Amino acid sequence: GIPLLNPFITFIKLSDGVAIEAVFQPNVCALQQVMGTKKKYFSTCRNWYQGAICGKKATVLYECCPGYMKLEGMKGCPAVAPIDNVYGTLGLVKAISTQEYSHISKLREEIEGSGSYTFFAPSNDAWNLLDGEVRSALESNVNIELYNALHYHMANKRLQTKDLKNGLVVDSMYNELELYINHYSNGIVTVNCARIIHGNQVATNGVVHIIDRVITAVGNTIQDVIEVDDDLTTLNDVALASGLLDKLGQPGQYTLFAPTNDAFAKLDSDVMQRLMGDKGVLQALLNFHMLNSVQCSEGIMSGQTFETLEGHNIEIGCDGESLTVNGIKMVLKKDIVTTNGVIHLIDEVLMPDSAKQVMELLTPSQSTFSDMVSELGLSAAMEAKAEYTLLAPLNSVFTDEVMAIDQSFLKVILENHILKEKITLGQLYNGQRLETIAGKFLRVFIYRTAVCIENSCLVRGSKEGSNGALHLMKTLMKPAETTMFQILTDNGRFKIFLSLMETAGLTDLLKQEGEYTLFAPSDEAFAGISNSDLALLRGNMNALRTILLYHFSNGVFIGGGLETGVTNLLKSLQGNNLRVLHVSPNLSTFNKAVNIGNHGIFQCTLYEKPEQSYYQTDPEEIVQCFYSESRASPPDPLSITNIRNPLSSTM
Repeated sequence: GIPLLNPFITFIKLSDGVAIEAVFQPNVCALQQVMGTKKKYFSTCRNWYQGAICGKKATVLYECCPGYMKLEGMKGCPAVAPIDNVYGTLGLVKAISTQEYSHISKLREEIEGSGSYTFFAPSNDAWNLLDGEVRSALESNVNIELYNALHYHMANKRLQTKDLKNGLVVDSMYNELELYINHYSNGIVTVNCARIIHGNQVATNGVVHIIDRVITAVGNTIQDVIEVDDDLTTLNDVALASGLLDKLGQPGQYTLFAPTNDAFAKLDSDVMQRLMGDKGVLQALLNFHMLNSVQCSEGIMSGQTFETLEGHNIEIGCDGESLTVNGIKMVLKKDIVTTNGVIHLIDEVLMPDSAKQVMELLTPSQSTFSDMVSELGLSAAMEAKAEYTLLAPLNSVFTDEVMAIDQSFLKVILENHILKEKITLGQLYNGQRLETIAGKFLRVFIYRTAVCIENSCLVRGSKEGSNGALHLMKTLMKPAETTMFQILTDNGRFKIFLSLMETAGLTDLLKQEGEYTLFAPSDEAFAGISNSDLALLRGNMNALRTILLYHFSNGVFIGGGLETGVTNLLKSLQGNNLRVLHVSPNLSTFNKAVNIGNHGIFQCTLYEKPEQSYYQTDPEEIVQCFYSESRASPPDPLSITNIRNPLSSTM
């Protein structure tokens, strides 16, 4: 523990979450006790201030620091305790059972004599927790069994907790059988997964560490355990079929969350049959149950995320005395220590995405899409051995308006959300064409902060399964099926713009192949320009073409791909940058709208002679003239339309 050196310092004691003021007293150390239990955690600079341990409130208590004693009538622990040998120190730290067993087993003479020892001494409670038959067997053969058991708790050198590094292997004094040390970042130290609850009790001939359980000699590997445990026969079959069984017998530091036979029995028979028929899936499944580190249950004080050998994360936590996996109490038996790690038995099979079929990747946030795909017969049409990619809209996309669509048309729409092949997030690139199960092709657009497919952008949460991939989409997909010219003509709100495009000889730009983004002014946007000024504009072909081309940008820019809160600079066909500041949704289901700097059209003073026209100056000034800077009465958003080769869609 850490001595509280200054007897006048005020500190805070936590009890039931209430701050209580107290005064430091000399040589008093803090310890935490988990409320409602006997579990104590002695102070280190890293863990004494924990407000809760395994979800239970922890109160901070105070005891004499190691080596100090109380004196009647005096504050704190002002007296230095006499240092004793290891045997005597067992009594000083109240490890009475271990001291008595040391006496009757003839170990006393050894640990009272010369030498340098480390004794990992079980507490009195630890002996009481030991299986009755095991304890009776030790007591019935004290000179051999008990003596050997105690020797296994000892090392033939002095090791303080600072010397007990994570992963250290120490030869015990029983036939040099090894002790396995773990020192966790939260300050907890374990030996064979037994926690040191009171360490560094210095003796004249060594040091004593009190541990919370009696430890037994370790000789088996993880492979040895699962090969002989009757509750793990199915896991043994899985490990054998996956080709990983031998790996479980190799040196290392692993944690295996081992599903029991009953856990595997909970899986549907067809799922189990599918798993056993795919070696790659079995490897992913088994590796998802393994960590490349030893995580003893006593080393966990709260939820922590660990990367599995499969590559994805699981959360290991605790709830009172129970170990949890992903927040669920599923550990039936914990801390089966082996020479290459530790095993925890669990009553559930942990299923990684990589072992799931593509439809199994869907979660409750895409349940409507899942239901519709099933109801419309699309999932039944998906071949078992084929690979697919689901572009799954979130539940919020399926509004009452969408659900009211004719079923046959809705089926056509949802066919656009299933690709014929497995495409992971990392395989998407700009300009890529993805084929749907209906034979249509979707375009991929990559932006600085977004990945979009046609008119919809991806939401965080992509997954990869055994036979496919899943991407979450913000909206329903609408592949481009017509040109920009046809869209603007059919809409009916862009007659003036189309007329000016025709006058400027640019109509073919709305029809030809290419990939463009058009910021198209509606007829309402021209309301501020008089007929005479429009006539002047029509008469100045260079100015008209310059202005119109400033509304086009090379490349397709989906509304969801433009960053909010910043100015997006898009290169126009005229040559200068368009400054896009704000993106907002249009009323149309599949359309998007964009405001350029919140500008609207406003009337400019024109010169009668073309050579004196204002429009022959800097194109940036032309747009400043053509768009109003006023924000008092913002116009309707400018419609945005994109063109594909040679078809187009709105966003």
